[in-house]
Amino acid sequence: PAPCAQRRRGSLHMDQQRLTALELMQDGPVIPVIVLNDPAHAVPMAQALVAGGVRVLEVTLRTPQGLSCIEAIARSVPEAIVGAGTVRSAGDAQACANAGARFAVSPGYTSALGRACQELRLPLLPGVATSGEIMAAQADGFNELKFFPAVQAGGSAMLKAWQGPFGDVRFCPTGGISPGNAREFLALKNVVCVGGSWLVPVEAMEQGDWSRITALAREAEALRAL
Repeated sequence: PAPCAQRRRGSLHMDQQRLTALELMQDGPVIPVIVLNDPAHAVPMAQALVAGGVRVLEVTLRTPQGLSCIEAIARSVPEAIVGAGTVRSAGDAQACANAGARFAVSPGYTSALGRACQELRLPLLPGVATSGEIMAAQADGFNELKFFPAVQAGGSAMLKAWQGPFGDVRFCPTGGISPGNAREFLALKNVVCVGGSWLVPVEAMEQGDWSRITALAREAEALRAL
């Protein structure tokens, strides 16, 4: 069946410790890409997203606070399924697992990172931007991939071109995705979900405007009606 038909609420159990990358992708149409500068924002931000129906959260390691924010969400917001983004090495993967991350997302792919996540039993959504990178990830057993940076690397036209040679691969395009183009990507048969940062505006977090984040989450969840 097409991925759009596979998107369904309630497919993930909160007490389930290990989830597949596909199950994580199927839980909602948008995975928020979250950059946190203040650990105090982590828990209320996660609660606001969950209140809007978004449970799978990618907290990036782009700031020094990333790991502590993941740990805080894992400890205090059990309804959320928190993972780590910008995971680039085996050391990153281990640190994220230790902090309570339930999945990892990387901007690119290496076999060393893939092996580390497999050994940790940490689901990995590897980043790819070329056919060769897709083949390298598939050779190591990864068929659910992050297309990054999606818009800059060819957008929906590239994903359409890959449907032929890589018909068994499912993608989460991330990078340049917005409310204006999300539906275009979600309509593709090889796209299960998209990743985007628009759900967590920096100014909303700085102002403690958690109701705005909840509203943005609800709007993102409405994209599942595709």
